Amino acid sequence: MKKLKILFIMAIPLICAWTAAEDTYTLANGYTVTIHGTSNLHDWNETVGTVSGAGMVSSNSDGSFNLNSLSIVMEVHSIKSTEGSAMNNNTYKALKADADPEITLKLSNPINSIQAKKGEAAVSAKATLTIAGVTKTIDILVKASMPEQGKLVFEGSQAIKMTDYGINPPTALFGTLKTGNEITISFKTTFSQKAN
Repeated sequence: MKKLKILFIMAIPLICAWTAAEDTYTLANGYTVTIHGTSNLHDWNETVGTVSGAGMVSSNSDGSFNLNSLSIVMEVHSIKSTEGSAMNNNTYKALKADADPEITLKLSNPINSIQAKKGEAAVSAKATLTIAGVTKTIDILVKASMPEQGKLVFEGSQAIKMTDYGINPPTALFGTLKTGNEITISFKTTFSQKAN
C-alpha cells in the first residue's frame, strides 16, 4: 500500500504536465476559403463567407507542437460566386445545402512534432472531407507556421472531383456555362489559443 501511494505521488507531476500541455485553439477572423473551378466559357471562383473551427494542440520541450485534433466547418449557404446569384443558387442545389448545410474537414490522426516556430513547415495530413452528405478520406499537404506564441496559421489547397461526392457540376447562364468536374479548395486560416 505504501509503495502504491509513493508511485501515485510520483505520477502526479507527470499527469499535471500532460493535461496542462494541451490547449484549445479556435479559428480567428480574417480567414480566406475559396473554391476555384473551370467551365466551357471561363474560370470561376467562389468564396466561403462563414467558417468555424477548433483544434487541440500540445507543446513539446524542443519548441515543436503536436496537432492532436482539428475540425473546420464551412456553411454552404455562405458560398458566393463571381458569376452572381444564379450560380449561387445552382451551387446550393448541387451541394444539397438544405439537407446538408455544412462542409466539414476533420483531421483523421494526430500530427506530431511540427516544427513551425522558425518559419513554415510542410505538413502531410490525412483527413475526412464531408460534402453533400458524402464523406471521403483525403491526403492533404498544408503549410503550418507559428508567427507568434498562441497563433497558428495553416495554408494550403486541395483538388477534388465533384462527382466523387455525388455532386453534378453546376451550370449557369441558362445552361450555357457548364462547370468542370474538378475544383480546388484553397484556404488560409489563423487559429488563436483560447484563454483558459
